[in-house]
Amino acid sequence: MTPKTRWTLAIALLVALTGCGRHDTDAHAAQATTQPPPAPAAKAQPATAGMTLEQAWARAVPPNAPVAGGYLRLRNDSGSHDRLLQVRSAAATRVEIHEVRHEDGMARMRQLPDGLPVAAGDTLEMRPGGYHLMFIGPGDAFSEGNRIPATLVFERAGEVAAEFEVQPVGSAGPDPGHQHH
Repeated sequence: MTPKTRWTLAIALLVALTGCGRHDTDAHAAQATTQPPPAPAAKAQPATAGMTLEQAWARAVPPNAPVAGGYLRLRNDSGSHDRLLQVRSAAATRVEIHEVRHEDGMARMRQLPDGLPVAAGDTLEMRPGGYHLMFIGPGDAFSEGNRIPATLVFERAGEVAAEFEVQPVGSAGPDPGHQHH
């Protein structure tokens, strides 16, 4: 194995562990939760057909990293259940919808090829250690302070534009009191 291959594998492992690792002790905290809608935020992304996106962020990754994690809060204010079917971004080769499940004391990450349901009236948290987006083959745009444009495609709400703010490596996310595009 060449030094370059070892370095690439080490970066991939580091990104996977920091992008999908648990950052809290409550095993259920990363799952979808029903919460009262948060107070209106000046910088929340506009609702489209009842779907509001808040606190969209990604972690910075080193150049040539194979993956980057993306996180956000989806609030379904419509009267209908919906499903996030896919995510597109020119900043990556492709984007996959993932979840981390804790079974028998082990964290297991898997892709959700059928998408992710967002129940009517619910808020779904996508964060490290739970549901998240995996930007496969991210470009150089995933450096701290940049913004990553993406399109989330929902079964009912259709296409919704999003912008992910790139946070520092190892970040647990944006300041909870500050809403991001």
